Amino acid sequence: MELVVIGSGSQGNSYILRNETDTLLIELGVNFKRIKKALNFNIIDVDGAIVSHIHSDHAKSIKEAVECGIDVYSGAETINATGIKSHRLKPVESKKAYKVGAFKIMPFDLRHDVPCLGFLIKHEDCGKVVFITDTYYSPFKFAGINQWIIEANYSQEILDGKDGYGSSKTFLRNRVMTSHLSIENCLSLLEVNDLSQTNNVLLTHLSDSNSHADQFKKLVENQTGKNVSVAETGLTIPFKKRPF
Repeated sequence: MELVVIGSGSQGNSYILRNETDTLLIELGVNFKRIKKALNFNIIDVDGAIVSHIHSDHAKSIKEAVECGIDVYSGAETINATGIKSHRLKPVESKKAYKVGAFKIMPFDLRHDVPCLGFLIKHEDCGKVVFITDTYYSPFKFAGINQWIIEANYSQEILDGKDGYGSSKTFLRNRVMTSHLSIENCLSLLEVNDLSQTNNVLLTHLSDSNSHADQFKKLVENQTGKNVSVAETGLTIPFKKRPF
């Protein structure tokens, strides 16, 4: 199994989790032409797509995906907000298990400014994968996770050190702090979870102006001792249940 980054950040988020026979799309927030190219135009073998929430940098290509015959799994609020009528749109509920081809998924609620879901993903080849994005906090603890795909959007230190936050910018600052996961909260979340079976930690959705990729990577490496990567377009990471 491998994880392919199509895009990560405010310009669009989309990932592929795949092996020789099974393919799961995670987020559809980039132009669908980019998704098709990353799939080598092999749409027919896609088992499905999971989408966290309605914001365009995560859900931009839902319409094109369902028109190409891909089942899209997301919360009912997100599906309703698309305005699309299709049997390919599959509403899911938090803490209920669903099967998507050879993948098993369990959504769970996150804390964003619109309804948003994280996903626990299971597959024999990659083990357990946690996907968390666009949330300022997660109350859940996970056991036996092999791979983490987790947001590290900004640094509170960088945000606090910026000058010129007048009334016109206060809203944007507050929105970041109440809708995205800081590196500090990312580290705290990882600290309270059992990482004994973790092979990879992929840091995603870094802010262009409020993050520092090399620093974030080093901080997580030093705390966890795990293989840590920062999501960049085109990055491919082996996501094996057993690393050797």
